[in-house]
Amino acid sequence: MIESHINKELEEKIDLYINGQLSREEVDELWAELIQDGNQLDYLKTVANTKAVIESERKKSKVFSLKRSWSYAAAAVVILLVAVLTVVNYPNTQSQTVEPIASIELDYYRSEDGVIGNDSQQEVLKNALALANRGNTSEAITLLEQEVQNASSPNWTAELYLNIGSLYYNSGDYQLATQNFQKVVEKKEVDILTREKGYWYLGNAYFQMNQLDKAQQAIQNAYQLDGAYRRVAKHYLDALASA
Repeated sequence: MIESHINKELEEKIDLYINGQLSREEVDELWAELIQDGNQLDYLKTVANTKAVIESERKKSKVFSLKRSWSYAAAAVVILLVAVLTVVNYPNTQSQTVEPIASIELDYYRSEDGVIGNDSQQEVLKNALALANRGNTSEAITLLEQEVQNASSPNWTAELYLNIGSLYYNSGDYQLATQNFQKVVEKKEVDILTREKGYWYLGNAYFQMNQLDKAQQAIQNAYQLDGAYRRVAKHYLDALASA
């Protein structure tokens, strides 16, 4: 059981994190602990997903409150950040060897500061995700590409390209993945997290094609944005520099 591997102090930190009550420095410290122990990371994922499901069901029942909306957003933030940790292969720090991420975890949750601003946008991503999960990747991509034609918001457009690129990446078509990720990072007006993810995934797509100079530059750009991917980007940069 996960509970048998986690100490009470760390459990309390995770609860505070999910509820948005940790400072940036405390979050960094928590991340440093989590990436060292898969059991602790599993505990975080379990708590975050449980909370997200509960809040989602409350939303379906049309019972809204400021407190509930914040709780749902906080859980969504955790799911998004856990995705960062989940898709990355953390190698032995002594060997300084890294590999491109095997796949990109898709989800349609975003934080309260994210770019998905209404139910119709969430529904588009939810439907695309459902198609992809059933193996209908081409249909999922077509759905998102059609939505791009009608998108007017730079943030929403970037989010669509990010998901299209992710679908291509997971299908092994890294060239088309880079083309879509490039469209994300070219949009200077989009939110920081979306651009950061764009650079991170772009770097990994180049890495998959063994274009290491381009991979290093893209990951460097992600690192310079100084956000959620800074820690893992630094690790990759150090490894690539010594390759």
